[in-house]
Amino acid sequence: MDVYEAVDSRRAVRAFSDEPVSREALERVLTAATRSPSSGNLQPWRMYVVAGEPLAELKRRATARAVAGDPGDDREYPMYPAELKPPYADRFSAAAAQRYEALGIERGDPGRPRKIATLNAQAFGAPVVLFCYVDESMGPGQWADAGMYVQTVMLLLRAEGLHSCPQVMWTMYRRTVGETVGADDGLVLFCGVSVGFEQEDVPRLRTGRADMTETVSFIGM
Repeated sequence: MDVYEAVDSRRAVRAFSDEPVSREALERVLTAATRSPSSGNLQPWRMYVVAGEPLAELKRRATARAVAGDPGDDREYPMYPAELKPPYADRFSAAAAQRYEALGIERGDPGRPRKIATLNAQAFGAPVVLFCYVDESMGPGQWADAGMYVQTVMLLLRAEGLHSCPQVMWTMYRRTVGETVGADDGLVLFCGVSVGFEQEDVPRLRTGRADMTETVSFIGM
């Protein structure tokens, strides 16, 4: 699979099969991902790979919190700005509508937030979840580095025939995650990434993207 194909085929999958993911494949991916760009070569990320019974227990605990309507732990960073302005608000709304439809959840369903949180807490059935942390002393530049690292990981997963779903939702239950992975003090949970093989008998969601001309300006060429 070439780079263009990996980029084009990567999407947030929200229905995974129970087919196991080999440790060898993950080690290949995470070893190659160490070459991700990092300003000053700080490599500010810390990744924890969770599977098997520890992941099953984490899912049980997180799902129980979601079903109970637990609003989550105090936030260490905002998931989105307090107010989204156009065109960002429009893109967000359109993508949300597509996701709800694909998941079979009506937008007017009063139980929608709880249902969405529950699906997320189950990692959409993924057999592996990667948890990426950033040291609390790091700044915006290092958070950008962590984002590039996670993207590199997701593209390399495609080369292994695997799919993924980045989930900032896990930060809502960061204390539960921290207890599971034994995260060092001073680390901030950036996101989780569910990993596995896609379930074949479910509708495939591919959200639209803004045309390149909306986000790119060529100057001097």
